[in-house]
Amino acid sequence: MSVFEKIYTVVSKIPEGKVATYGQIAMLAGNPHLARVVGYALHVNPSPFIIPCHRVVNREGRIAESFAFGGGDAQRVLLEKEGIVFEADGHIDLKKYLWQPNNEK
Repeated sequence: MSVFEKIYTVVSKIPEGKVATYGQIAMLAGNPHLARVVGYALHVNPSPFIIPCHRVVNREGRIAESFAFGGGDAQRVLLEKEGIVFEADGHIDLKKYLWQPNNEK
C-alpha cells in the first residue's frame, strides 16, 4: 500500500461531525513526520465524496485557506453541515471535535 493509500484509508475513518489534524493522520498512517505529505495527498484526493478530506484541519483547528474542492469557504460549509461549530476567530475547538479513534466503540 502506498503512503497516499494509507492516508486515504485513515481519513476515510473520520466520522461525520469530527475532525483530525494533518499530524494526527500522518501518525495514524505510520509516519508522524509526514504531515505535509498528508496535505499533498488530500489535495489530489481521487474520491472527494468518499474520502472526507474536508474533515482534516491544521493543529490549531483551522481550515485550509484554499480548500482544494470548491475554494476556501467550501470546507467550512461542509463541516458546518455536519454540526461543527466554529469559534468567533474561525478555529474549531479541538477539545470538542477532534476525532479520537482509540475511544470509539
